Amino acid sequence: MKKSILFALMLFLIKPVFAKDYELSSPSGNNKIKISCDKRISFVVFNQGSPILTTEQIALALKDLGVLGQDPKVAREIRTKANTSINVEVPVKFKTITDEYNQLELVFKGNYSIIFRAYNNGVAYRFVTSLKNDKVFVNNENIAFQVNDAQNTIWPFEGSKHANLFLSHFEYSFKPQKYTAIDSAQVGLPTYFTAKNGAKIVFTESDLFDYPNLFIKKKENITGVFPHVILEQQKVGDRSIKILKEADYIAETNGTRAFPWRLWMINDNDAGLLTNTLVYQLATPSKIKDASWIKPGKVAWDWWNDNNIYGVDFKSGINTETYKYYIDFASKYGLEYIMLDEGWTKNTQDILHSNPNIDIPELVAYGKKKNVGVLLWVLWNPLNEKMDEVLDLYKNWGIKGIKVDFMTRAEQYMVNFYTRTAEACAKRNLMVDFHGAYKPTGLHRTYPNVISYEGVHGLENNKWEATVTPEHDALLPFTRMMAGPMDYTPGAMRNAIKANFNAVYSQPMSMGTRAHQTALYVLFESPLQMLADNPSNYQQDEKYTRYLAQFPSIWDDTKVLYADAGKAVVVARKLGNKWYLGGITNWNTFAQDFKLDFLGKGKFSIELLEDGINANKMAEDYKITQKQVDATSVLPVKMAQGGGFTAILSPSN
Repeated sequence: MKKSILFALMLFLIKPVFAKDYELSSPSGNNKIKISCDKRISFVVFNQGSPILTTEQIALALKDLGVLGQDPKVAREIRTKANTSINVEVPVKFKTITDEYNQLELVFKGNYSIIFRAYNNGVAYRFVTSLKNDKVFVNNENIAFQVNDAQNTIWPFEGSKHANLFLSHFEYSFKPQKYTAIDSAQVGLPTYFTAKNGAKIVFTESDLFDYPNLFIKKKENITGVFPHVILEQQKVGDRSIKILKEADYIAETNGTRAFPWRLWMINDNDAGLLTNTLVYQLATPSKIKDASWIKPGKVAWDWWNDNNIYGVDFKSGINTETYKYYIDFASKYGLEYIMLDEGWTKNTQDILHSNPNIDIPELVAYGKKKNVGVLLWVLWNPLNEKMDEVLDLYKNWGIKGIKVDFMTRAEQYMVNFYTRTAEACAKRNLMVDFHGAYKPTGLHRTYPNVISYEGVHGLENNKWEATVTPEHDALLPFTRMMAGPMDYTPGAMRNAIKANFNAVYSQPMSMGTRAHQTALYVLFESPLQMLADNPSNYQQDEKYTRYLAQFPSIWDDTKVLYADAGKAVVVARKLGNKWYLGGITNWNTFAQDFKLDFLGKGKFSIELLEDGINANKMAEDYKITQKQVDATSVLPVKMAQGGGFTAILSPSN
């Protein structure tokens, strides 16, 4: 009997070391993580006292080194706090971000730790290793979670042309549905959930380096899956591959490193999500000492409109005359750049020489006289093969940045290509716009010259299908845009109601009203913001184009006035002493009054663009009105079906 009591006492004394629960609360106490370290590591996330999310197990499986997180033994815990400010060099929501959190690092025997952070608007964790091995092979990373009693989700989906869903353009549409009805197909991030207590949750990742993207599948839980390292591949055409052989591991990486953050953004409502910046906050700080050369702006873009300009005395196309016309247009309306998309090179693989009809140095010189910079499109694979040679040439030409396209992969090698491109361009003062790209993971903080990303089912798709709807537009801020900037390419001048829309490749149109398209310049965050339609169409409506050209592409402050994912969104943004409002609705009409109490002291002149009285029949119908307002004023907003509105508020003299 005495031996039994002694043995039981020993177990009791040992338990706090080997099997213990740890708690970490956010500074306000509204979010809490309860971590269990027993045979495995798991945790539960509480919001406002309710358990909203449960993980089954988090672990890192290493080849020949075992599973980090299996039978864990905590050596010590380290608790820290932070409350600092981040100055954002290329701001898309805020010029300054408050970075406040509580942190718990659990250090385990076996030379690894897990860092947990609790923010007032989210929770995150990451593995950190300090292994003696110079290189380790990661076979898999276990992450499986359940949103407890979830009410619904906005689930990404994509009709892939590839058998391997890791070979993707990552241009997801999003489907609001019951959580229990989620399709089991593999998808990318971000993903949106509504918890039983009403909290809105968006799951994604941040600070991704030398490691593959995280994807998810719905099984019993939401389960993480990863693309494996590609060992053999076959080129298909000029921009695609067929995977012939994959490794049995997802990464070969350093034994001492921090792994990506796994992140749940949590807010009380949809409006709160739109000011959440945790992907940016968790990313590695900028490695560019002086970022003053990075110049965001608007771009006159050629590809969407198929260079279909008219009313000129030369044959339009991919030639010097056409791009001088773009430069003249950009200069006239104060646009900072023009983009030469696919077709300017000798061929898609020879990106060191232009086609015979284009003189790049002449265009750069012409643009310089008119204060318009030139950006160039390239395929990723020829850039990858001759990166230094290509970028040195572009720098010598006077190019301001590149649009890199058709990566369409997300395994470790491709992630490293993004980093190498960002770093190589930064050394030459070149900006980067990643197209055919996976979602942002914070690289735009580490290298702020990474000024935008595609990875979005954007306006271009309406050239061949009717999928970019007003509802889709009203879902994007709560899904794809939660990860970071998105190059959706708005600006259609041909606008159609649902019954009148047709997919037309060379004279494309948008679904929804002209006012809806205009509002996307306020709602959609992209420091490099395209004007997708052709200059001839814009110049047919001088009054409208002058109005559109006033919108900036970066913001000092953001306030959300209304947010209901997939239904309607109204946002106010500030730059300098001016405020800019934008709102959109789905195929339903919308009417509501909004207080302007965020304006502060003084009178403001408001220039308001709204749906015209006939916009429900003629989507291009709009009106512009002006009046004086102040912080006591109320702005009545009415939006047509698929409609929108914008307002520019300037301090009165």
